[in-house]
Order: sequence, then C-alpha cells, then structure tokens
Amino acid sequence: LDADNYETDPCLKEIQRAENYSWMDIVTIHKDKLPNYEEKIKTFYEEHLHLDDEIRYILDGSGYFDVRDKDDKWIRISMKKGDMITLPAGIYHRFTLDENNYVKAMRLFVGEPVWTAYNRPADDFPARKQYMKFLAEEAQ
Repeated sequence: LDADNYETDPCLKEIQRAENYSWMDIVTIHKDKLPNYEEKIKTFYEEHLHLDDEIRYILDGSGYFDVRDKDDKWIRISMKKGDMITLPAGIYHRFTLDENNYVKAMRLFVGEPVWTAYNRPADDFPARKQYMKFLAEEAQ
C-alpha cells in the first residue's frame, strides 16, 4: 500500500470497500504525541484479545505485533510503513514499538469502533472459541 498517499490510494479504498471498513482513525504512538504514553505502551504489550478483528495499517514508523501460534508459542511480526495486518477476533496478541519508539497507524473497523481488550486468560469468550475452532480445522 502507498502510505505516503493513503488519502487517495485506490488499493486502500478497495480494501475498505471489500471488507466493509466503515470507520477509521489515525493514532501516533510516540512519547511526545500520545497522552499517558508510558501507561499505554504497557497496556499494548499486555497479552490480550479483542472480540472484533483488529486492523492496522502502518503509515509511518515501525513496531511489532506478537501473536500466539496453534501451539501457544509467540510469533513476532515486524511491521513497517506500508504494511497492513488483520488480527482475527479471539487471537491473543500484543504490540510493542521497536528501537525507533515511533509508529503512526491507521485503525480500521467494521461499524463503530470497540476498543475493549481482554487480558489473558479470556478463553470463555465466543470469539476465542471460534478462533480456536478455526485453528483446529486448519490443522486437519
């Protein structure tokens, strides 16, 4: 994706249309830009899940999403300018900045945004059960 021209990028527009991403905003994670920076960074790094997909498009900077594989081991995903990721509802994950301590990201949602994170353990939620069922089916 063309992060320098995200406002007019036809590829981004097509993704938004195809996936019904009807809401978006932009967040800058940097000590000079994000209120309660230290607290937020700790919160982002706490292992958690969401009941909706988490969609992030990196417009500038870089960082890491850590996700759990089917064997509950961490996988680190490096994200940089121009990258987009969709973390499915129910997947345990966390986010951290890299040594640059800066990222600017677009957050996309289907419908109204829901920011609630459920820290591990959160295995009783239907979204978690559905995600685990998906993993089991993929393993077959």
